[in-house]
Amino acid sequence: MENRQLKFHLRALVLVLFFMKACASDNFPKAQNVSWSSINFKSLLTWSPKPTNYSYTVEFSQLGQDRERMQQCIKTMETECDLTEGLKNLNASYSADILSEPMRGVSSDLVEFPHVTSEKFSPYYDTTIGRPEFTIEVSSDKKKTTLHVKDIPTALFNEDKKRLNIRDVFGDNLQYKITYRKAKSTGKKEKIRKSSIIELTDLDRGESYCFNVQAFLHFRAQDKQHGEISNIQCSPEESPSIFEEYGMGVIAGAILIIILAITAIVIVIVICCKRRKRAQHTGKEGLPLNGV
Repeated sequence: MENRQLKFHLRALVLVLFFMKACASDNFPKAQNVSWSSINFKSLLTWSPKPTNYSYTVEFSQLGQDRERMQQCIKTMETECDLTEGLKNLNASYSADILSEPMRGVSSDLVEFPHVTSEKFSPYYDTTIGRPEFTIEVSSDKKKTTLHVKDIPTALFNEDKKRLNIRDVFGDNLQYKITYRKAKSTGKKEKIRKSSIIELTDLDRGESYCFNVQAFLHFRAQDKQHGEISNIQCSPEESPSIFEEYGMGVIAGAILIIILAITAIVIVIVICCKRRKRAQHTGKEGLPLNGV
C-alpha cells in the first residue's frame, strides 16, 4: 500500500513539474532565429522575437571554459547583444545561451529558465571582412600600375587603446584578390597578392583598366575566404601619341608631302622674283635719253 502511495506521489510530482515547465515556457517564450552577425570583428548575437512581459539574458563562453555575461545583456529588452569585447581570444570558438527570464524587479519561482544555444562562432575564422578602399597610381612611363589598398580598421583595440586594422590581426595571412579588365572589354583577369601595395607590370600601355579589390583569407573554409568586394575604379585613359595613332609610314608620307609642297612654293617664289627683276631691268633699257 505504501509503495502504491509513493508511486502515486512521484507521478503527481512529475506532472506538477511538467505543467510548471510548460507554464514557464508560455510565460517566457524561447528565443528564435538565433544567429551571429560579425563584420570587421564587431560581433553581435541576434535573435527574435521582441519581448513584451519578459526579458533576455545572454551567457557566453569559450568552448570548455566557464560561462560569462556582458552587463548590457542581462535582463535586456533588446534582441541583440554586442559580444565584441568579450571574445578576447580571436582564434577560439564560442557558443552563447539566450535565457528567457522575468523582467527586472519581477520575481519567479523557476530555478531554470527556458534557453536556446547558438551555433559555434570564431571571430578569426568567421567574421566578414568589409569593402576595402584603394587608389591607383600609373608610373610616368606608363609601364607600371600600382594599387594602394587601405587595410580596413576593425572594432578591436590593443592594450594602448589603439585601433587595430585587419593587417594587424591577420598579418601575413591577409591577402588581396584583384579582379581587373580593360575599360572597353568584358574579359576579366585575377591576381592574388600578399602586400597592400600591388604592382602590375603586364598591362597594355596607355589603356584604361578597371579594378575591384577584396580581402582573401586562404586558411578559411571556402565560403568565408572572400571579403566584401570594393567599388570599381578605373585608371585614366591616355590619349595616344601621333606616332601610335597614325603609324610611322603615314607620318613619314605626310612629312614628305609637306616638304615637297614647301619646296614647290619656294621654287615658284624664286621664279616669280627673277621674272619681276628681269622685266624691270628690260623696261629701263628701252626708255629714250632726255635732251638728245
